[in-house]
Amino acid sequence: MSLRVVRLGSPRKRGEGLRIGTVRRPPRGVPKSEHASQNWYDVWLPELAPSAEAVEQGLAASTDREWSAFARRYRAEMGVPEKRHLLDLLVALSQRSSFSVGCYCKEEERCHRSVLRQLLEERGARLA
Repeated sequence: MSLRVVRLGSPRKRGEGLRIGTVRRPPRGVPKSEHASQNWYDVWLPELAPSAEAVEQGLAASTDREWSAFARRYRAEMGVPEKRHLLDLLVALSQRSSFSVGCYCKEEERCHRSVLRQLLEERGARLA
């Protein structure tokens, strides 16, 4: 039982379980009925995606300092009670079942999912 942080659209790994999309928008040009079969996600949870403004900031970050500013902003967004509750739910689920969360970005190091991974680890999630 564990949680994985994945790139949406990548081939699924054995034991990955339910795939949760933590992105602002569904994949372009893909019918909703095909999101799971094309390895995007089984369930969409846009509440764990950064705000549109934060996404812009993250995409524009070209230095470590700019990336750190994005990470602080996203952490602050995830600090509001309703988002903390969602994070706590994922942490609790990671103790009892296997599932994954993810985003489309190619490189995790410059993607909100790297910060999401840290937030989940800090709360005690069981990560694969």
